[in-house]
Amino acid sequence: MAWKRKYMKKVVVAIDSFKGCLTSKEANRAAAEGIKSVHPEAEIVQVPVSDGGEGFMEAFHAAIGGELVEITVRDPLMRLVSAKYLLKDKLAVIEIAQASGLTLLTKEERNPMAATSYGTGQLVADAVRRGAAHIIVGLGGSATSDAGIGMLRALIDAYAKHGEWDDVEALKNVCFTIASDVKNPLCGENGAAYVFAPQKGASPEMVLRLDDRARKFAKVSAKHFGYDRSEAEGAGAAGGLGYAFLQYMNADCKPGIELLLDTIKFHEIVKDADLVVTGEGSADRQTLMGKLPMGILKQSGDVPVFLIAGRISDKEELLKAGFAHAGCIAPEGITLEEAMRKEVAARNISDTVRRLTNR
Repeated sequence: MAWKRKYMKKVVVAIDSFKGCLTSKEANRAAAEGIKSVHPEAEIVQVPVSDGGEGFMEAFHAAIGGELVEITVRDPLMRLVSAKYLLKDKLAVIEIAQASGLTLLTKEERNPMAATSYGTGQLVADAVRRGAAHIIVGLGGSATSDAGIGMLRALIDAYAKHGEWDDVEALKNVCFTIASDVKNPLCGENGAAYVFAPQKGASPEMVLRLDDRARKFAKVSAKHFGYDRSEAEGAGAAGGLGYAFLQYMNADCKPGIELLLDTIKFHEIVKDADLVVTGEGSADRQTLMGKLPMGILKQSGDVPVFLIAGRISDKEELLKAGFAHAGCIAPEGITLEEAMRKEVAARNISDTVRRLTNR
C-alpha cells in the first residue's frame, strides 16, 4: 500500500530482534525515537514481538503480564543453569533457548551428538507442578538435535514412578502448543539433522548418525502409539523437539508470530493506526514465507506497513507482497562488525525511520 507523509496520530512499532545485536524492545525504542523527532504529537505504541525464538517469552510477558518464574535446570551439557518461564494463571510460556539454547554454549562446546534437551523438560515439569494447564513453547535457538529424547527423560524422571512414559499421568490434561515457523519433518534430507545440525556444530558424519538416531526413535515411538508424527510440519524444529511435543504430547503447531499477535489482539491495536513499522535483521524473499514481518503485514489490514532490516534483498518482491516500503538501515560502506554494534544499530534504525516518515 502506498504511503505519503501526513499528520500522524498513531504509529505502531513491532520490530523483531536483530539477533546478536538488539532485542525487540531496543529496536522498537530506537524506531520510536526516530518517529518522535518528526511527529512529536503522535501516539507511538511499541509492541515487543518474537516468532518463537529469542524474546518470545518476554513478548508474551509484555502483552499479558504474569510472573517470570526462575528455576535451576540443566543446560545442553547437563550443567546447572538458571532459566525462566512465564506463568499467567493456568498459562505457561516456555522459550526452549532458556535451557537448551545455542547461546548457552561456546563455539568450541557445540556438539549436537552430546547436547540434550533435558533442561526444557525440567521447565515443563515445573510449570505443570505450578498448575499450568496450557503450555505454549517457543522452539527457536536450540543447541540440540536429540529429537526431544532429553526432554522426555526429564519428564519421566519428574513424574513416572516406574520410569516409563505411560506412567506420566501429570501431563494427561495439559494442552501444548508449539510455536514454530519451521515446516521441516524430523528425518531425511529436509529433516532436523541435515538442515539444522551443521550450524550447531555437527560434522557430516554426525549428521548421518543424528538422522539415524532420530529415525530409529520415531520408529519405536510410532509402534508404541500406533501413529507417527515424524513427517508433520514442525517435527524437525529445534533439533526434533517439535516432534517430541507432537508425538508424545499431541501438541498443536502454529507460527509463533501468529500465536503472539492473536493473543494480544494485534488487529485491534492497529485498526486506528496511520502507520505500522516492522523489521528484522535480514529481509528477503524468505521473509514472505511466514516470517515475523509477514505476520505483522497480514494482521495490519489496510494500514500501511514499513519494513526495515539490517540487510535487504529481493526488494521488489517484498513491495509486491504489500509492504509500503522496504528499507535497509545500514549506510553504504559500513562494515558488518560496525553495523552490529548495539549503539550503531539503534542509531541507524532511528535515522532510517526518521527519514522514511519525513518524506
